[in-house]
Amino acid sequence: MLNKILIVDDDAQIRKVTGIYLENEGYEILKAENGYEALKLIEKNEIDLVILDIMMPGISGIEVCMKIRENNIMPIIFLSAKSEDLDKIQGLASGADDYITKPFNAMELIARVKSQLRRYTRYTPGQNANKEVIEVGNLSIDTDKRQVIVGDKEVKLTPKEFHILELLARNKGIVFSIEKIYERVWGEKFYKSDNTVMVHITKIREKIEEDTKHPIYIKTVWGVGYKI
Repeated sequence: MLNKILIVDDDAQIRKVTGIYLENEGYEILKAENGYEALKLIEKNEIDLVILDIMMPGISGIEVCMKIRENNIMPIIFLSAKSEDLDKIQGLASGADDYITKPFNAMELIARVKSQLRRYTRYTPGQNANKEVIEVGNLSIDTDKRQVIVGDKEVKLTPKEFHILELLARNKGIVFSIEKIYERVWGEKFYKSDNTVMVHITKIREKIEEDTKHPIYIKTVWGVGYKI
């Protein structure tokens, strides 16, 4: 079964070119010219990955991403002309898994898409043969269902957030540096100026910690990294 990718961009040429690149790799492509159309397509189709522009009329890509994340866990890659670090941080904080700036390299885009789909398939319910529930206090992580429960409340994590939490929970007491987390979860070389991991840790804490200023699950080891 072909992976189905949704391309959302108000620029028809971007939709066309991106679609051609990915169709040549064997993916099934759906296209939307705005956020409202994208949300309707997601309701009616089983989408495996979304490529999403940020600056669109009507409803921004950031808003679309947040709405998608209310009910869906598929990977989201922002494809945007906005290249400032603050823009990337905002995009990742809204629930995206990756961020590529325009103009983009076709081979890089394809590599990022394949990487996200590999991880999504690996951590999607039914794909992981090792059924396991990891428990840390009132925190329960079902690695088969990709379900996280704190107390009696289920919390929704993005694929990257889940991967980070699972990595730390599987290695209780072990401190992981930001570099190690990035290279284990993203599978790419870490660059010192990259704030991606810290943004994701912040979002995870907002979802699982009762008091983010005094976390009981994900602890910061100053100057070293993070641990559970």
